[in-house]
Amino acid sequence: MNKIYPNAAAALQGVVADNQLLAVGGFGLCGIPEALIEALRDSGAKNLTVASNNAGVDGFGLGKLLETRQIKKMIASYVGENKEFERQYLAGELELEFTPQGTLAEKMRAGGAGIPAFFTKTGVGTQVAEGKELREFDGETYVMERSIVADVSLVKAWRADKSGNLQFRLTARNFNPAAATCGKVCIVEVEEIVETGALKPDEIHLPGIYVHRLVLNATPEKRIEKRTITEKK
Repeated sequence: MNKIYPNAAAALQGVVADNQLLAVGGFGLCGIPEALIEALRDSGAKNLTVASNNAGVDGFGLGKLLETRQIKKMIASYVGENKEFERQYLAGELELEFTPQGTLAEKMRAGGAGIPAFFTKTGVGTQVAEGKELREFDGETYVMERSIVADVSLVKAWRADKSGNLQFRLTARNFNPAAATCGKVCIVEVEEIVETGALKPDEIHLPGIYVHRLVLNATPEKRIEKRTITEKK
């Protein structure tokens, strides 16, 4: 089975459609599948629900899809750094399911593991728990959270072999493995593709069984979200 596609647009073709739920990896601008996001924008798919830690920044990452109004709802833990995200939410133009960061990671992980729901103490007594089932365990109150099973996952990895086994680089690993496993179809953007067998077993962070399509983006932009400079004394 050939998993390699010539470009991001081809990798999305026949998979992405209107009204889908997408899980997108990344944390801020670290480890985001930028080429796949641009191809998603160019596809014109609309009324999308996107589960991701945040929505990038203005004009980059998922921020590009906010500008074109292709996202109708965000499931995210963070709104900052994106003025358009904030503006659309406060104006009532964008639905937002605010989710604690650890809960969001677990919703994706559990979805990928075939677990439909789980209980957590995070959010009990706050708006996060409104309308959700509460249950006591060992004298403590927990809130039930439904897991995320996405129609499509868009993921960024560092390297892949031709079978789709993935290796992530440092903190760019972040939400990507969980996002990958919870998608019915997983599309991955990588900086390098090697022959099957070239990656040592201990170097593989996610088995290729989760990966359906691969696209090479050897020179990603890798923007710096905030540059901090220390003056020499």
